[in-house]
Amino acid sequence: MDSLVPWDSMGKEIEYKFLVDKAQWDALEKPEPQLIIQSFLQKEVERIVRIRVKGSKGYLTIKGATEGVTRMEFEYEVPVADVQEMIKTFELPHIRKQRYEIKVDQHVWEVDVFEGPLEGLILAEIEVSEEGESFTKPEWVTEDVSRDPSYYNAVLIERC
Repeated sequence: MDSLVPWDSMGKEIEYKFLVDKAQWDALEKPEPQLIIQSFLQKEVERIVRIRVKGSKGYLTIKGATEGVTRMEFEYEVPVADVQEMIKTFELPHIRKQRYEIKVDQHVWEVDVFEGPLEGLILAEIEVSEEGESFTKPEWVTEDVSRDPSYYNAVLIERC
């Protein structure tokens, strides 16, 4: 095992998550969103396996346990048809959301506007290089829910 790549050079995701003020969001000029449809093949505290269609691409993502706002993440492009077939064949509940990418200073905010049973929920996420890194919070961003597991997609899907 010692000859493997050190853990600290692997795919780490350091992400903050915030609620969004709907009135301010609605008034904002926005770019065109991409539809995301996602489901989970495995949901455990120590790891999740997610499948997703984002626009015209499919993805398989494996995420480790969250420590603070950091976790290991490995993502691979897979055929869209495979993702769609897995959701259909295994009758997987799935989340539908429109994702907007908005650049603020040197960071990109990903804003998810949920559809279906989660309609009305709007979450904004920002990935940073290290915990504690400073970033500009737009006016439409409100409460920090980064450490609240009830806002993890793997938990939200239980409402779908």
